[in-house]
Amino acid sequence: MQAARGAFALAGMALFALTACGGGDPDLVRIKSTSNGPDEFSVVPHKPLEMPPSLNDLPAPTPGGVNRTELDPRGDAIAALGGNPNARSASSTDAALLTAAARYGNEAAIRPELAVEDAEFRNENRGSLLERVFRNTTYYRVYDDQMLNPQAEAQRWQLQGTQTPAAPPVDQ
Repeated sequence: MQAARGAFALAGMALFALTACGGGDPDLVRIKSTSNGPDEFSVVPHKPLEMPPSLNDLPAPTPGGVNRTELDPRGDAIAALGGNPNARSASSTDAALLTAAARYGNEAAIRPELAVEDAEFRNENRGSLLERVFRNTTYYRVYDDQMLNPQAEAQRWQLQGTQTPAAPPVDQ
């Protein structure tokens, strides 16, 4: 009887040890669909259909051209930041952005370098044995010290007198 309990305890510890030794990518956010339904993250909503004031205002249909009901994330971002989305061309916007971003220099291999560093960081911070066994999300705990608090950062800039038109005013 005592030997059987010891064998069960040893088998249980071996099972947990083998579970902890699982390899693969250290996935910190464990969101996996268990259904055969559509992927809700791949559905892109369109703008609602609307009737223009005049049918003469409609552009001529062009195969592969822009549809008035399709979303324009770049134009929407430009409009949200106070710019004119109609006064841009893709090449000039990208060129200006790249020039501004590279004004202090840039590193050509930054993406592969950051990917390697992040993979090492995730391997070192995989979570405890029970978190991995029960597939709990450890993403927010692991990256907590690297996260920026947007409200505190906006308040810091506002208290320095910097204009932040997209942020609510500081409560004083």
